[in-house]
Amino acid sequence: MEPKSVMHGSELTIYLTGEIDHHSARKMREAADSLIQQKKPSLLKLNFAGVTFMDSSGIGLVMGRYRTMLLYGGSVRVVNIPENLRRIMELSGLGSLNILERSGELETVK
Repeated sequence: MEPKSVMHGSELTIYLTGEIDHHSARKMREAADSLIQQKKPSLLKLNFAGVTFMDSSGIGLVMGRYRTMLLYGGSVRVVNIPENLRRIMELSGLGSLNILERSGELETVK
């Protein structure tokens, strides 16, 4: 199933849901890359509010989209990160890229 996405101006938000493991990350990656290629956003927001589990494949998903957006001259923000996943992201080094956004309230798919 393709993730829900919303384009607002030049900003594309992709709402990720469920578990991100080796199997599901591949499908999410392909869907995200297709959307980026079609819509050509200047800002890609990856919304993790609906993600319940993530392994290193989730880190790869974020890093790959980060690199893709750099090639397009855009940027990435990872938003609405559950605390247990935030820790994994920060320990992996994603925190040093300054792409992890803190927010007080989780925004879910509408």
